[in-house]
Amino acid sequence: MSDLSHLEKGLETRASSSEETRVSSSETRTPSSEGSRDSSSDDLRLEKSQKVILPKQKESELIARLRYQYASVYRKIFAGIFTINLAIFIWLLVAYKGVPASTAVGSASSANLMFCILFRQEEFVNLVYEICTCVPHSTPLWIRRRLAKVFHYGGCHSGAGTSAAVWYWLYTALTIKEYVEEPRMDVLANMIMSLVLVLMLIIILVSAHPSIRRRFHDHFEAFHRFAGWVALFSFWGHNGVAASVVATDTGRSVGYVLVRSPNFWFICVTTSCTFLSWSRLRRRAVYPERLSSHATRLHFKSKMQPFYGVKLSDKPVAEWHAFATIPDVDENGKINGFSVLVSNAGDWTEKQINQPEQRKLWLRGAPLHGLLYTSRLFKKIVVVGTGSGIGPCLSLMFANVTPGRVLWSTRNPEKTYGEGVVKAVKKYDPNAIIWDTTTKGYPDIVQETYQLVREADAEAVFVIANPKVTLKVVFGMQSRGIPAYGAIFDS
Repeated sequence: MSDLSHLEKGLETRASSSEETRVSSSETRTPSSEGSRDSSSDDLRLEKSQKVILPKQKESELIARLRYQYASVYRKIFAGIFTINLAIFIWLLVAYKGVPASTAVGSASSANLMFCILFRQEEFVNLVYEICTCVPHSTPLWIRRRLAKVFHYGGCHSGAGTSAAVWYWLYTALTIKEYVEEPRMDVLANMIMSLVLVLMLIIILVSAHPSIRRRFHDHFEAFHRFAGWVALFSFWGHNGVAASVVATDTGRSVGYVLVRSPNFWFICVTTSCTFLSWSRLRRRAVYPERLSSHATRLHFKSKMQPFYGVKLSDKPVAEWHAFATIPDVDENGKINGFSVLVSNAGDWTEKQINQPEQRKLWLRGAPLHGLLYTSRLFKKIVVVGTGSGIGPCLSLMFANVTPGRVLWSTRNPEKTYGEGVVKAVKKYDPNAIIWDTTTKGYPDIVQETYQLVREADAEAVFVIANPKVTLKVVFGMQSRGIPAYGAIFDS
């Protein structure tokens, strides 16, 4: 029995009863009897579609855009963290009567850096997910729909990281001022280390800007990683030099100053988080299952529960690629490994598709929860996927925690992704809308999604697609009062 058949069987034993593709922006639906659905499903859909009309947006276009796109939770978190830091800065100005002490400014920078790195540490992020998804379904929907936005935690990372950089620029200015007033060698060393750190932080911030990150992703990743490592080592060197300056001024030992400095402990936590992730670097055998010239499925023997993602690489120092995992099961429906669905989206993915032989890939860090984990907060959902976006959805379907309906728009679903994937989708939702864009054209994705929401009486919509489609569906649902969630691409 193939691995896809095993997944099918695993889905069946758990079932109760139940991005690369483009989507048309046309507002006119073109129903057809062709495609992947059987005729009875088509008749049912056509009958119901006549009863459901896509309502108008609740607010004006301008207000809706401001509320649901520009004022995203990610940006609100970023702005909130920056505002808190601004308030602390004003408090320091008042407390120190105009010029804050360099030690206080350095502590603020280190605290922000620690907070920034914590939201990239897998166990910490998983804990945040668990806390936000532990509420029962009896909790009011307005609370659950807000808790489900926990996947915007990237705003904590970027907000704290940017704040740390600003604080450290201020610290560097203060060290230069101290050296001008008292040109000592230890103060000079502290100033030089500070300038090195400022340079690294500038490189990290500039390369992480969304427009640069999208256009030069490989360069962004390299700059972010290597500049981050240099910055971390520089922080340790700077911390020692700064402690030496304070020790000279106070007559204390350097060790005494270090252990009583908040900076020291903040940097210990930051370093531990970084080390913990890279200490889990492992090289694992991978067993490819080529599905088509556009997609492959990489199987691993390690056991993996649903709702997790992993980072893969064949050059661990140069680049990493994140994928949602799909549990693989045996004939008895027991998990005996996991797989990831890879579609052609660049040089690295194309290479994986064109290498059908068994080989090894690197895995780093602990498995990480993702967007679909928050689906547990809802009684019933609608899942919208395009192309290989169905991969992460298969993990949700395997878990079978939340019942739902499925809309999957893709080219030649069986030919591209295999009959097993199509059957796995139908195991989760026997009436799944599998829209073959080759024969039917592109659907009115917002209308089709709203149709399923009303048919299923769903509480929320989850979208796994490319950025354009994700924004279109999420905005289309939220502006009509329906909770909708899709991956964010600036975290």
